[in-house]
Amino acid sequence: MVELKSRTGIARMRAAGRIVARALDEVRAHAAPGVRVRDLDGIAAKVIADAGADPLFLGHRSGPGHPPFPATICASVNDAVVHGVPTGRHLADGDVVSIDCGARLHGWCADAAITFTVGTPDPADEALIDATRRALEAGIAAARAGARLGDIGHAIAGVARGEGYGMTADHGGHGIGRIMHEAPHVANEGPAGRGMPLRAGLVLAVEPILTRGGDGYLLAGDGWTVHTADGSRAAHIEHTVAITEEGPRVLTAL
Repeated sequence: MVELKSRTGIARMRAAGRIVARALDEVRAHAAPGVRVRDLDGIAAKVIADAGADPLFLGHRSGPGHPPFPATICASVNDAVVHGVPTGRHLADGDVVSIDCGARLHGWCADAAITFTVGTPDPADEALIDATRRALEAGIAAARAGARLGDIGHAIAGVARGEGYGMTADHGGHGIGRIMHEAPHVANEGPAGRGMPLRAGLVLAVEPILTRGGDGYLLAGDGWTVHTADGSRAAHIEHTVAITEEGPRVLTAL
């Protein structure tokens, strides 16, 4: 069931979104060669707790019998695409790091992700991150009342495929509101002009995931971390976006 949010609901999601944005900003500021990934999780957890919110990912299960997610953030490094479990790994110069974070405030959720390079960037990695950012911007621009759900994926893929990047199969965005994953699924690739009509009040997590290689992926033994099948590096950037009569409104920007 697709739920349309009121202006009040969207305002409350914006409050949660500001907390997520601050947590991501703090994590990025502290990420440096030699820093443990697990320590970045503690930084995000403190920002969220200090704001009186709850971490959205901690304890989340993707299905019956699946292990609960053990951390506040997903931290995916290099060939890890999404859902990376923070560990004692120390970041190295040149690592590509994707951080996904969510928070719930007064019953309303927000979800966002960033990707950045630690230390000295590889130009090819920087180009990947830039393309992912532009793919997100294209997807957000397509999220307008009167358009169709497929227009978002068509816009994202237009950037990604047009520049020769892979896109992890079976992954995409989602509706969000009182819970993290609501209908509809937001594919990162699809035909324009197809799918459900987009209406004001719909709130979506738009999240392109691009790779320097192919579309295949593998699930790690921890039951969560997704890696590219060919070992290529990946980038994941996400915003929670409300569709309004005035146009798309990003709820997870600083």
